[in-house]
Amino acid sequence: MSFWKNYTAKIALFRIGLAALALCACAANPLPLCAKGAPEERPFRFALLGSPDTLDPHKTAGTLTFQVLKSIYDTLVEPDEKGAIVPALAESWTISGDGRLWTFHLRGGVVFHNGETLTSRDVKASLDRMRNPLTANPQAHEYAAITDTRTPDERTLELVLSGPSAPLLAALASGWSAILPASLIEKGHDFASHPVGTGPFVFGQWLRDNKVSLKKNPSYWMPGLPKISALEFRVIPERAVQVQGLLTGELDAAELYDAGDAALLEKSSTAKIEKGLSSFVQVVAINTSRPPLSDPRVRQALNHAVDRQKILDIAYGGGSPIGTFMDSGDPYYKDFTGLYPYDPEKAANLIREAAPSFEKPLEIAVPQNFEYHVRASQLYKEMFAKAGIPTTIRLVDWSTWLSEIYGKSNFDLTVIAHTGKLDPDLRLANYGREKNYVRWTNAENSKLLAQAR
Repeated sequence: MSFWKNYTAKIALFRIGLAALALCACAANPLPLCAKGAPEERPFRFALLGSPDTLDPHKTAGTLTFQVLKSIYDTLVEPDEKGAIVPALAESWTISGDGRLWTFHLRGGVVFHNGETLTSRDVKASLDRMRNPLTANPQAHEYAAITDTRTPDERTLELVLSGPSAPLLAALASGWSAILPASLIEKGHDFASHPVGTGPFVFGQWLRDNKVSLKKNPSYWMPGLPKISALEFRVIPERAVQVQGLLTGELDAAELYDAGDAALLEKSSTAKIEKGLSSFVQVVAINTSRPPLSDPRVRQALNHAVDRQKILDIAYGGGSPIGTFMDSGDPYYKDFTGLYPYDPEKAANLIREAAPSFEKPLEIAVPQNFEYHVRASQLYKEMFAKAGIPTTIRLVDWSTWLSEIYGKSNFDLTVIAHTGKLDPDLRLANYGREKNYVRWTNAENSKLLAQAR
């Protein structure tokens, strides 16, 4: 059902992991992507739970933001529906025997939304911008292996690497590797408010906290696409309002995670539901730099205190408990659910053993626009209390979560969802180093990750 492509975001290391069931609902008479026979004059209207933090793909890590940006921008390569990396703006590529020279051959006839033709100069400028510390790209570490970018001709790009890098191709397929026009980069164009890419839709208007309007790119390089004339992302944090919009036809599609909503929509003749296990991993991320959470026994107690299946069933409408950093459908997934089984008595014993000083309750920060996270946090609070761990819940808006919680690690615990990654290194690269938002450092872990990379 996605008319953008795959989108990804960071994943927490220390957490209580659960993979949620994704429910996608469509109105009965939406545009062609949901059903046949809809009028093509009006935009396809999709509900978002929050507003993008920026429209500059090199300056964000927000999953919600890339739900919009992947309709505007393209990347050199991209994942197909099964997760395999396939050609996009690059129609082919080769890697030297020693893994240190990557050569990409660009697709011909690709045009940016401003009318300029894509060349290797644009790709070089984009990659250099992604890697430039002044850009403050939160994903810059993913390109650390690149030491130089070269353009032998207009259709050829060469990447010189410091050494072999298994995850680089997956990084280049991620939304934050979007290719921008070199001419606009050089002029200091405001991509944050006026994005310009080569994607299937052209930017129209962004009314912050309201909607993002896009229109069909008539010059898109994929024949016959897109199949709709316009696209409108509407920011609707209230789940009940989204459901009402689907029932009345005001909305064409929305993502759902609530079993109660699904039950209501299933009874309606005006909507249909598609179900599937998503790549989302629902987590309780733990700031390991803050006492008493810096004590591993306290973190272990938090894990043992949680009935994961109950959380999934009540808060997220179902799903599969996991015990690692990857969703259960990932090809690299290994089952570690046996490490921390639900055992409230063991959790309480660990707390007594650690004898933490709870001068005040631990705070669970939750983005208020995600109702299912709010509901989950209430369940976590009850379960932690049974283990002798006092907590309070603080609701924050989405921009605060991104800047204060994710950006500055200003939290004790937080409930959030992280999407999957195309390569395990892209999930784990910062864990063990100070740059991860759970503030866990471990030199041996970083060494092993470097070897795997």
